[in-house]
Amino acid sequence: MSYIQANGAQLYVEEIGDGHPVVFVHEMAADYREWETQVQWFARRYQCVTYSARGYIPSEVPADPALYGLEHAADDIAAVIDGLNLGKAHVVGLSMGAYATLRFGMKYPDKASSLVVAGVGSGSPAQDRDAFVENCLRMAQIFREQGSQIAAQEIGYAATRIGLKRKDPVGWLRFMDHLSEHDPQGMAMTLTHYQAARPSIESFDEQIRKLNLPVLLFVGDQDAPCLQTNLYLKQALPNARLLVYPNTGHAVNLEEPAAFNEAVQAFFHDVEHRAAKGLKAG
Repeated sequence: MSYIQANGAQLYVEEIGDGHPVVFVHEMAADYREWETQVQWFARRYQCVTYSARGYIPSEVPADPALYGLEHAADDIAAVIDGLNLGKAHVVGLSMGAYATLRFGMKYPDKASSLVVAGVGSGSPAQDRDAFVENCLRMAQIFREQGSQIAAQEIGYAATRIGLKRKDPVGWLRFMDHLSEHDPQGMAMTLTHYQAARPSIESFDEQIRKLNLPVLLFVGDQDAPCLQTNLYLKQALPNARLLVYPNTGHAVNLEEPAAFNEAVQAFFHDVEHRAAKGLKAG
């Protein structure tokens, strides 16, 4: 475990295993601990790196609103890769972390071997935008005024997350315990100045269509806010494959860890095989 200095915040980082680096980027309701099942799997043959985003303890919780946002989140991935001298890495992101992963790929393609973009797209479709922003600001107020334990109850019982409770009640309780421990001011800052302020993914259409990195899009079929955006990304990205997993909600890595790990493993293997042969990943 160590700390990496990013622009305006120190990031708490853990790394384990040997091999080609894999950097995991967590979602809004999680932290570095929600990748535990993936780390246990991939550390057998990869160097696995997890970190808590700015605003999430034990990383720094900046007081300045200007130190939050999508661009900082994308730059933080690059800071972790550079700070650990990883060179290039597979980058795996979920939800908020998936958007940061996608943006990182646009800004720093030379630092990425591939991108896994899971559960991305909430609030991007035009018809969903206003409601998404309103909900982010409402949740920020709950975190700020009532604390993380109260906010966790609303998030954990949301329609796109309740599937985890049904499938894995022990895992759901662990997720809820972690979320209840989050710094309420950091969560409020993240929801207000990153989540609510981030543009639609389609606003980057020109850059997305030029992004030649191999991309695995992974989404649950019950994650309604993300389905439209994933179909768009599959059509727009020149080198992407899309996996829609049945009977699964938003946190796909927690709901279906075996299926997620196996799909990502197969994707990495194909990317590495084709790179060794000098072929374009497909």
